[in-house]
Amino acid sequence: MNGQDGTRFGLVILLWAAGLCAAAQFAKMAVVFPTVQEHYPGAGAEVGFLVSIISFIGIVLGTSAGMVIARLGFRRLLLWALVLGAAVSAYQATLPPFGLMMISRFVEGISHLIIVVAAPTLIAQISAERHRPYTLTLWGTFFGVAFSVVAWLGIPLVSAHGLHVMFIAHATVTSIVAILLYFWLPTVLPADAERTMPGIVHILKQHGAIYRSPHMAAPALGWLFYTFSFVSLLTLLPDTVSAENRTFVAASMPLASIVSSMTAGMAMLRFTSAVNVVIAGFAIALGVAAALWLDPGNAWLCILLFGALGLVQGASFAAVPQLNRTPQTQAMANGAMAQTGNLGNTCGTPVTLAILVSLGYDGMIMTIMLCYVLGISVHYLLGRWRRLEQPQTTG
Repeated sequence: MNGQDGTRFGLVILLWAAGLCAAAQFAKMAVVFPTVQEHYPGAGAEVGFLVSIISFIGIVLGTSAGMVIARLGFRRLLLWALVLGAAVSAYQATLPPFGLMMISRFVEGISHLIIVVAAPTLIAQISAERHRPYTLTLWGTFFGVAFSVVAWLGIPLVSAHGLHVMFIAHATVTSIVAILLYFWLPTVLPADAERTMPGIVHILKQHGAIYRSPHMAAPALGWLFYTFSFVSLLTLLPDTVSAENRTFVAASMPLASIVSSMTAGMAMLRFTSAVNVVIAGFAIALGVAAALWLDPGNAWLCILLFGALGLVQGASFAAVPQLNRTPQTQAMANGAMAQTGNLGNTCGTPVTLAILVSLGYDGMIMTIMLCYVLGISVHYLLGRWRRLEQPQTTG
């Protein structure tokens, strides 16, 4: 199954569903966060870590996960990660004490990391080369789609039946996806792939090798600036618009990114490389952010900004197989994206909020604009580096 002759679109959708389950590991806490706060009134500000602690494993072990998963097998670890995710959600449905809930979220981070590294690598392998930009653009929507679905279905479910039902629903859906993948998903790696586990020294060396490679590092480094701004703006921008538009803007921003990724992003990928689409997305976002600086609180500019970021979203995942040809290097590149993505998700909101409080709206927008300048610069410089080397791809 090398993805050269045909694309198994049904299996692509199922792997995308696994990604939705992974993203819902964040959403199931974030979307009903006020209810979580009410359930743990004695936790104080520490209750916020129930959302963010799941990122810790990805920050520390993101690139290592890519190497380990490539050695142990994508199918095996993806299935185990889904089973672990379902089991943890089932335990969380008992609404354990705060300390035990925190530990369960930390363990859940292992499941999340494996899914977001293994699933896009598998999608690349089961997709024909001509279809990979589109199937990986679909994969890139998993975070926004999951948050929208959980908000649409989860909030009324929790309001009607209680917080525990959110975790039961997640455990049930994740279990169903795991069972379907068990029967449908064959082995991807060739039989002679290296299966010995790397040692700590080897992992550290490979970690450095990933970020010294303009092929493996490029998607991840651009992704850092995307996630830093995406999560922080999703949190902070709605409060800058008028009260009557706030709900509309908060709901429309992630949808705008999904729609642009699946329409304009896919169309652009027919004519140019994924890296060029990412750079275009950052450039448009930079222009829209500048317009927001001049016209604070403009609801349509907020939505348009997320539409521009949608180009970065899908094309960043499409860049991985364009720049890296083997399942092993793709897994390491996806691991690096998991690492930088978790770092951006974790740091984006607190850093941007601190700048907003200390320097005001202008300081926040300038910080976001700097993000986009850095995103463009990183891809431009790494592109020049790739051209100086023996090219591996056309990206």
